[in-house]
Amino acid sequence: MQSEFAIQSYTEADADVLGARMHYLHAGSGRPMVLIHGLVGSSLIWRRNIAALAQEASVYAIDLLNMGKSQRIPDLDATLEATADRVVAFMDSVGIERADLVGHSHGGAVSLMLAARHPERVRSLILLAPANPFSHFRRLLLRIYTTPLGKLVAFASPYVPVRLQLLTLGRMYGDPSRIPKDCLSGYTEGMRVPGTIRHILAIVRDWFADMAALKSVLPRVASVPTLLVWGDRDRTVDPASAMQLQRVLWNSELRIVRGGGHIVCEELPEESDRIMLDWMRRDLANGPLASGVELNSASRLPRGKRPASVPARAKTSAAI
Repeated sequence: MQSEFAIQSYTEADADVLGARMHYLHAGSGRPMVLIHGLVGSSLIWRRNIAALAQEASVYAIDLLNMGKSQRIPDLDATLEATADRVVAFMDSVGIERADLVGHSHGGAVSLMLAARHPERVRSLILLAPANPFSHFRRLLLRIYTTPLGKLVAFASPYVPVRLQLLTLGRMYGDPSRIPKDCLSGYTEGMRVPGTIRHILAIVRDWFADMAALKSVLPRVASVPTLLVWGDRDRTVDPASAMQLQRVLWNSELRIVRGGGHIVCEELPEESDRIMLDWMRRDLANGPLASGVELNSASRLPRGKRPASVPARAKTSAAI
C-alpha cells in the first residue's frame, strides 16, 4: 500500500510473534535491517527515513508489542531482556537470520541488549541517542512517573490540549519549529489504545534495573560495528554520555548532529539519512568506520577482540 505520507512508500503487514500480532512496515531489498522505536513512539517515527534506507537494505520498521498498531498483551514483561527476545522472535517469524539493528532512545537500549543476548543475530548497530546507563537526564522525571500522581499524569497525557502536547514534543526537538504537522497524531493515537500507557509505565518501573543490567552486558557488544548518532541539543539522553558509551563500545563511530534534539531521525531526516547511508555504504564495502570532520584522530582498531592491554580508541566525527 502507498503510505499517507507522500514522501514515503512502504507496505504494512503483521507477523505472528509468540502468538501475538506484531505490526511492521517494510520497504526495499537486500540485507535485512530492523528499526526499533523509542519509549512512546512507533514505526511511524521512521516514516521519513525508510525510503532512503531501503536503497541499501530490506527495511523492517516494527511496532513493539503493546505499542503502535501491534497487539496489546496484558501484563507483558516490559524488561529490556524480554523486549529484545521478542524482537528476535519477530526476526524468526519473517525469516531474518541476521540483521543490522537501528534503534532510537529506548529502542537503542533494546538493540544493545539484543546484541548482547543474541550476538549471532546482529551484523551491526546504528543507535540514535540510545538510552544508556551513563545518562543522568530525566532521572527525577522517571521516578515521578512511578508515583500515583505521575501515573495519573501519564494516563491523561494523550488527551491534554494539542498546544500542551506540542509543547512537550517540542522539548524533544532542537528547534520546535521543525515539528512536522503530521507527526503528533503518530504519538497520541497509539498512546490512546488501552494498555499502551500501562506498558510504558511498566518500562519506567523497570528502568533503573534495566540500565544496571545493560551496563553489565555492554562489554559483550564492544566489538560489534556500531554507529552512534546524537543531537547536540538532546534534553532526554545526555550527549555527554556518548563518550562514556564509546569507551565500552570500542568499535564505534560517533556522529553529532548540530542543532538536533532527541529525535534527529524525525527532526532532521535528510541529515540523519545521509549519516546512516554513508556509514552503511562504507560498512558494506568493508571500508573504514569513520570519515568526515575528525574530532579524535586515533586509528581505528580491527574488528576482532581488543586485547586487554590496548586502550579503547573510538572514532568521533561531527556532522554539519
